[in-house]
Amino acid sequence: MRLHDLKPRPGAKHRTKRIGQGESSGHGRTSGRGGKGQTARSGSSIRIGFEGGQMPLIRRIPKRGFNNTRFATRYLAVNVGDLEQFDNGARVDETALRAAGLANGRASGVKILGDGELSKKLTVSAHAFSASARAKIEAKGGACEVVNPKPAVPAKPEAAAKPPPAGKPAKPAKA
Repeated sequence: MRLHDLKPRPGAKHRTKRIGQGESSGHGRTSGRGGKGQTARSGSSIRIGFEGGQMPLIRRIPKRGFNNTRFATRYLAVNVGDLEQFDNGARVDETALRAAGLANGRASGVKILGDGELSKKLTVSAHAFSASARAKIEAKGGACEVVNPKPAVPAKPEAAAKPPPAGKPAKPAKA
């Protein structure tokens, strides 16, 4: 086989649609653009959802409620049965789980779930544990360490007295 023998597989190449080449071509006259109007003109494009100046559907429908998707905490789930591949007495953390291919992708952390059985003593370090997973790990003499728990919402700090702007004397406090 030589370079001149190479050709694309059948069906891989399509003829270009030649428009405006006469009425009998099937793509003549309006060249597939329909009748007159804004969309028939060259350079015309109307944004998605535009209804010709009429109030669009997305703005006519009332908006209610709150969607927490943007702020939700997402954990990568790893089952206790999957931890069986680590050596007895090993320390298992997020980097070890990622190296083993058990926790892949972006998330807020790793959560250990209780599906499966564990026969080894492991020190597991994760962001969250289910109750059954914690019980199974500790039943074999292992330990569960919660790392980087989600911080509690801090109380609002007391309003500190701001220093006056440079060049202006401070106002006396009211008694």
